[in-house]
Amino acid sequence: MIPWFLAVIFILLLFNGCALWKSLFGEEELTPAELMSQGVEDFNDGKFEAATESFQKIKDRYPYSEFAIKAELKMADALYERDLFDEAYDEYTEFEKLHPRNPEIPYVVFQKGMCNFSRVSTIDRDQSYTWKAKEDFERLIKRYRRSAYTERARKKVRECYIKLAEHELYVGNFYFKMEKYQPAMSRYIYLIENYPDVGQYYEALEKIKICREKLAEEKKEEGMSWWGRLKSSVFN
Repeated sequence: MIPWFLAVIFILLLFNGCALWKSLFGEEELTPAELMSQGVEDFNDGKFEAATESFQKIKDRYPYSEFAIKAELKMADALYERDLFDEAYDEYTEFEKLHPRNPEIPYVVFQKGMCNFSRVSTIDRDQSYTWKAKEDFERLIKRYRRSAYTERARKKVRECYIKLAEHELYVGNFYFKMEKYQPAMSRYIYLIENYPDVGQYYEALEKIKICREKLAEEKKEEGMSWWGRLKSSVFN
């Protein structure tokens, strides 16, 4: 007969085998399907960092599995939800490069625009990301006219135009307050020529009128000053 203490050890090993195996040899490796299920569940629960890890494991361990392409896209989505817009943009760009005919490409292009749009600065700052977002959204509109994301892209383009117009108005007003009327007027003219229907048109038009009046006054004063200097040199 087996000694009782050996029987006890056997039973303990039987019930704790999985835990013992994990402690000795590391975590049990999940299948691509299990990793995808876990990642999607975490994503839907708002656990975006955990979801990122699951999708990354699929990309690293199973690059040729049926879940690899979906993992690439979900990885980008998880990074976007974590406000890691630089990283998310790179992932979306890589996805578009690797899978240009994938049916999700319109969504990918829209998300690239959103990554840039989410990094847009206030109107007193450089608007590079506004320009980039506008270009992404306009590319979507041009190439995928029947996409479900096209109408949303159009709305975002208008928001970009508003932001760019507000920036031009802000800079123009800055020069105006500094009494630098020529550069101020240049900004206002650029605004009405390029963003005529986004809400700043009439304010810019009124400022152009004032700038022209101020510049005319300055020119008149310069002429009078010149005439004064001439008389002084002649009669003195």
